Amino acid sequence: MNETPPPKFHLDWNLLRTFAVIVQCQGISRAAAALNLTQPAISSALRRLEEQVGHQLIRRGGTVFDVTAEGRLLYRESQEILVRISRINEVLSDTSEEIRGVIKLAVASHVVFPFLDRLLKDFHDKYPNVRYQIEVDKSAHIAESLLMNTVTAGICLVYQEHEKLEYQHFFTEYFGLFCGKEHRYFGQDDIAVKDICKENFVSFQTDQMDDALWPVALMRNQNRMTGKIVGTSPNLEEVRRLITAGIGIGPLPIHSVEVDVERGLLWQLPPYSDTPSVDVYVCTNPSCRYSRAESLFLDFLINSIALLTEEKKKLPQNPKQITT
Repeated sequence: MNETPPPKFHLDWNLLRTFAVIVQCQGISRAAAALNLTQPAISSALRRLEEQVGHQLIRRGGTVFDVTAEGRLLYRESQEILVRISRINEVLSDTSEEIRGVIKLAVASHVVFPFLDRLLKDFHDKYPNVRYQIEVDKSAHIAESLLMNTVTAGICLVYQEHEKLEYQHFFTEYFGLFCGKEHRYFGQDDIAVKDICKENFVSFQTDQMDDALWPVALMRNQNRMTGKIVGTSPNLEEVRRLITAGIGIGPLPIHSVEVDVERGLLWQLPPYSDTPSVDVYVCTNPSCRYSRAESLFLDFLINSIALLTEEKKKLPQNPKQITT
């Protein structure tokens, strides 16, 4: 008895890409903005894809947005295909003797390291036809991008290592507490930790004991800082904005605010010693099929890091190191 073959359907890759963006953006309107299309166009594309595969992929309506089991399966299986399609240009460029391609970096917002800037410049001087695409993202999202092979490398904090990724220690940064010039403690040298324990606080979203900035959370707990948390952001510039505006005190990488301290926009608060240290890593996916340009860049990056001494990997942790 002959078995009935499964129904055949032809996937439109543009519809599949639109669906992937909808899932990544967690909404029709945000996906429309990301793709520079109208919401009706995005909704229509989703309906057409659902008709092609014969399944509802996303439950939507009002405030409801829920990816179905079929939708999650399609999204997971489609990622490798979409990544390979996106890398076609890089693969074709590898047939040329001239090194061309795109280096896609995903970087945490507070990665400020002059060595990285020089490294990018040196690689550009050596391979001027290679382009950079740099995106700022949360450290957890960077790991996801690496697993989906959508970026060349990530430079971020690591709370928990993933078995499929490789990690290279890049540098150690130290966080101090700061206030803006509108704050009552600005310019005061004679205050102690106990004086600021109940001050309004702003911080990074990962300032949690179970997240990447756990050393900062630990410092707050150990010093019994119980002030009201009045603002959070995943972005260094926005945390800095809240602090300089006088909304509250908060943590910032000491080395990254040197200019702000010198210009009188920020003032460091206690504790001044044993400031929280946070390690930053270069993360890669060894299973990714890199282009020649990407492989050359990663070799250049890893070899350059290997030449750094442990002392040079440690950024300033004392305010006097950056104000004199």
